[in-house]
Amino acid sequence: MKPRWFVRGDIDGFFGLFIDNLVQLVLMVTLCQAVCGFPRELVLGRVLPGAAISILLGNLFYAWQARKLMVETGRDDVTALPYGINTPSLIAYVFLIMGPIYRATGNATLAWQAGLFACFASGVMETAGAFVGDWIRRHTPRAALLSALAGIAITFISMGFVFQIFANPAIAILPTMIILIAYAARVRLPFGLPGGLVALIVGTGLAWGLRAVGMPLFAPTGGEYEFGVYFPIPVIGDLLSLLADPLGWRYMAVILPMGLFNIIGSLQNLESAEAAGDRYETRPSLLVNGIGTMVAALFGSVFPTTIYIGHPGWKALGARAGYSLVNGFVVVLLVLFGGIALVEQVVPLEAVIGILLWIGVIITAQAFQEIPKPHAIAVAVGLVPSLASWALLLIETTLSKAGATLYEVADSFGGELYIHGVIALDRGFLLTAMVLAAMMVYIVEREFRRAAVWALAAAGLSMVGLMHGYQLTEAGIMSKFGLAAAPGFGIAYALTAALLVALHGRALEAAARADL
Repeated sequence: MKPRWFVRGDIDGFFGLFIDNLVQLVLMVTLCQAVCGFPRELVLGRVLPGAAISILLGNLFYAWQARKLMVETGRDDVTALPYGINTPSLIAYVFLIMGPIYRATGNATLAWQAGLFACFASGVMETAGAFVGDWIRRHTPRAALLSALAGIAITFISMGFVFQIFANPAIAILPTMIILIAYAARVRLPFGLPGGLVALIVGTGLAWGLRAVGMPLFAPTGGEYEFGVYFPIPVIGDLLSLLADPLGWRYMAVILPMGLFNIIGSLQNLESAEAAGDRYETRPSLLVNGIGTMVAALFGSVFPTTIYIGHPGWKALGARAGYSLVNGFVVVLLVLFGGIALVEQVVPLEAVIGILLWIGVIITAQAFQEIPKPHAIAVAVGLVPSLASWALLLIETTLSKAGATLYEVADSFGGELYIHGVIALDRGFLLTAMVLAAMMVYIVEREFRRAAVWALAAAGLSMVGLMHGYQLTEAGIMSKFGLAAAPGFGIAYALTAALLVALHGRALEAAARADL
């Protein structure tokens, strides 16, 4: 079998994945300059090229991996794993590592070097995770993996874009409806054009047409385009400069959970891909993921790369291997020639973000569809921590715009909003979602002993701070690690485990009496 490198569905897949990558790149440019004090030449000449080379290498591998699976299975409907910048790590590294260092020292170079250290350390963790990922995947219920993924999809991916769509309805709603109609109803559009391409053309035409008649609903963002060539350059010296410096190791409290977050997230995305029909080997998939992150750091990027959420969405669009290849090359060309600002000047994001809304919705639907029906309650429970984390983001953003901090007003919420419960659920929310959903699967199945194991895992993770551990400081919410980091949760989960063990013993006694 000789599968094609490119099919029509790859056009839609490319637009969705490219817009996602483009949003991350634009966010990187904005935050690195505004929060971390990076000069523009550092962002354009080091950070973006480092990210681009890692994105290209990862996309090349995952496209090859998809073709390999096509040949092995004799199928031509295999979809490559999506790959790009990890958004939660991007936010965490900006606001919890590089931003604080820049504010404290005023030294943007030092903040950048600390980001390089954090990115490389995360890559090392992800690489190590490749050798234990299969074991984790075999011993975790599918509902636990998919529910945490669905929580991220419906909150951090979909809802932000929903608000953006309804904030600019004249430009955004029609393209979004075109995408939903084309993909949900599988309607063939005129001339067989892909829904994503039609949405882009219609949205861009609306934006510029309304602007021409005196309704400037679309305002090009970013600076004016300046032609330049920005090749990736190794920055090994800057990376090594913090290996012997306590400054880099001081932020392991951020690096460790984010590295674990990336490993678990990648496992969940592999499980999501398998649920959609494409089973990829865990070790090579995670290994390239970790190597890509380390390559990014070696060439100047301060942000880890990861297997993206969204494989079922791209598969539903008809994307195969080609969308990954094209995305990698287009991202590199844009970065090498400073073209991100040019894209911002021409295409409104509202014209195409409906694709990302579709991706978030279909992943959430999959979490309920691809599991045994009784496990739906476990998926519902697994959504709660992501909802809490997203709520906290809204609260902190609101307070920041109002010139206040959570530290100042936390006690004012009282019983109207149990803010400390929101924060506790936010800390390690991905782990919390997975553990609670796994417990519920085994409770539903009345396998109380297995449920007790997950309850003990929750107790242990809470006691060391990987779940629920935090302290509220003037600098913001800081994760708390160490022995007895969240003792109340640790004790509660341990008592739950004891109850489940007792129920298991009672079930054994009842079974023995029935045999008599």
